Amino acid sequence: MSYTTLLALVRNDIRLYLTDRRAVVIGVLVPILIAAFFGYVFGGTGKTAEAGSIPIAVVDEDQSAISHAITADLLKESMIAVQVMSRSLAEERVRGGKMQVAVIMPKNFGSEATRALFNGVAKPRVELLVDPSQAMSSSVVEGLFAQHGMAAITREAFSGTTGLSTLSAFVDEMDRTPAEQVPERAELKSLLESLRNLNAKTAASNIAGASGVQGGISIPYVTKTTRMTSGQDVPYNGYAHSFAGMAVQFILFAGIDAGVLLLLARSRGIWQRIRSAPVSKTQFLIARTIATTLISLFQFTMIYLAAMAIFKVRIDGSVAGFVLLAIAFCLLNATFGLMLAAIGQSAPATRGIATMVTLLLVMIGGAWVPAFVFPKWLQQASLAAPTRWAVDGLDAMTWRGQGFDAAVAPVTVLAAAAMVCLGIAVWRFRWEE
Repeated sequence: MSYTTLLALVRNDIRLYLTDRRAVVIGVLVPILIAAFFGYVFGGTGKTAEAGSIPIAVVDEDQSAISHAITADLLKESMIAVQVMSRSLAEERVRGGKMQVAVIMPKNFGSEATRALFNGVAKPRVELLVDPSQAMSSSVVEGLFAQHGMAAITREAFSGTTGLSTLSAFVDEMDRTPAEQVPERAELKSLLESLRNLNAKTAASNIAGASGVQGGISIPYVTKTTRMTSGQDVPYNGYAHSFAGMAVQFILFAGIDAGVLLLLARSRGIWQRIRSAPVSKTQFLIARTIATTLISLFQFTMIYLAAMAIFKVRIDGSVAGFVLLAIAFCLLNATFGLMLAAIGQSAPATRGIATMVTLLLVMIGGAWVPAFVFPKWLQQASLAAPTRWAVDGLDAMTWRGQGFDAAVAPVTVLAAAAMVCLGIAVWRFRWEE
């Protein structure tokens, strides 16, 4: 082996790589920016002042001192963004993906929870309506509710008017219960009377009660979690959400390839033959847009046919809305690729920039990372990303089971974004060499 020849080949490859300085910079810059994005979203150096919060709804059907106290405590939590609303509106918001969890405190929750704190029976049921695509959120909310619920219930039981009346009713009930049914009646009655006396004294002196007196006492309520899908008893299919995100991502990558191929045609001399054909600039751009749109629709159709046949993904919402969303998104993809070809300087550099932009759009769109972990400003900014509208629209038409009206806004945003990309492409496209 000739080492001189080997070194010459190595030097030649390195020289070719360094020739396109823009591609070199992009190859280094893309992973840095994406890593910086993820690092910032997940806390950075710990100095990020404004963290994201989980949007939840609270439905207070009880309107008692305990339910009011729990709601007030939840409103102070920085991890969640609470809105108090009616049950019907909460169900609509969770099913539509506007709220991730709804907490429903039923009528008589306060009084029944106070009784259940001592006897452990007839516990009231707290309902949690959850967006199944954000499963982590429901666990966070359930934990926060348990924390503040126990604090409010025990505080009221040992120092509030509800606790005083409940304990008095227990003592009266013990007097009416035959001794053989409650062998430990004397000890239990003594305990209840002591608690009643303590309650009365602390309430009279307006002292904040012994919220820490919880030893040996179980949580005085039960929770029922309902996943808000297209209908009752319709299980959540996690594949539907993942296919929406991945279809958007990889069809956009195909759009990048279409734009890069046009740049390669220009750099390899094929462009002269294209221009020699009897076709105008407008005809050429329209033909490219239609062709890429049809190719994208073919990819989209194959992806969702596989999802339906193998993974049981269903269009539980509007079929017409689903079709319009597919067309609008594939049109956006075609014009996005055309825009890349119009403004790109070289194929390698354009591919690097486009890959970075696409990955950021997909991440901001919620296909990879739950949107609630974003800082608040980024949650609002993500509404400008057409990928978020595409993913949310596909979710709405599949497992959320929403009607055609839920597709109108996503289709409008995607079509408008496509027109912007097409306008930039027409403006910057160099028909002449």
